[in-house]
Amino acid sequence: MKDVIIIKNLEKSFGEVKAIQDISFNVKAGELFAFLGINGAGKSTTINIICGQLKKDNGHVEVNGMNIEENLDSIKKVLGVVFQSSLLDDGLNVYDNLESRAALYDITGRDFKNRLSELNDLLHIENLLKRKVGKLSGGERRRIDIARALLHKPKILILDEPTTGLDPKTRKLIWSVIDDLIKKQNMTVFLTTHYMEEASNANFVVIIDSGKIVASATPLELKEKYANDYISLYNISEEEVKKVNIPYQKTNNGYRISIENTEIATNLILKYPNLFKDYEISKGNMDDVFLNITGKNLSEM
Repeated sequence: MKDVIIIKNLEKSFGEVKAIQDISFNVKAGELFAFLGINGAGKSTTINIICGQLKKDNGHVEVNGMNIEENLDSIKKVLGVVFQSSLLDDGLNVYDNLESRAALYDITGRDFKNRLSELNDLLHIENLLKRKVGKLSGGERRRIDIARALLHKPKILILDEPTTGLDPKTRKLIWSVIDDLIKKQNMTVFLTTHYMEEASNANFVVIIDSGKIVASATPLELKEKYANDYISLYNISEEEVKKVNIPYQKTNNGYRISIENTEIATNLILKYPNLFKDYEISKGNMDDVFLNITGKNLSEM
């Protein structure tokens, strides 16, 4: 797969604050790419540079084979962006919002109606078209934000915290849409999220902290390197847990010990069968990865 976004040695400062510090990464066509970091880590600054909303200080930015300094107008035609803050006009109804946006891409008349029908099949927005945007719920507004970003059939969709604050049903719908776009249209999706289970579905993950990239790999590679497995022991005394001779953590209903892999768990079970009568083994997850790399818990930000 070819690289559709190439970032090399990117830098951006705001006065004395170095928001982006010499970062480099590539995003491949048709993949789900997760860009993770706490608020203020540099995610939105990077996105705004890719979209042409901010000028970089140094470095190289290439989108779909085009240098951002020379081809910004052409780049904007292949990008669809859903920012954290909605760009919809609260005073207009949904139809008028989408129609006015489509006109910027010369999508009018019958072409607009056909595209709106396609987006309705994807996002189920027909019953919202006559409603004022200001009257929509958070989940309804987010569906329209995505529809707006998809009007011109972009090759790359950038989603900046698309499901934050949404109810589980709406989150499930949005992820169904994202999966369809990737699998059926080979769309590239560039995602930032606070939900680590969403990042677990990515093809590749880059973690940024204080403007610097601190880790990058597939979710599996990151979990193997930075996240331990856990054994939770129940109906056992603390004196018995100490016999295992591994650091442990007391939980509400038992004790949890950290292990490097499940092979160690098997050896412990064979060695201490009387202690392992009520237990469960949990694999390390992306929350553990992020915490171990940055010392911060992304899901609580």
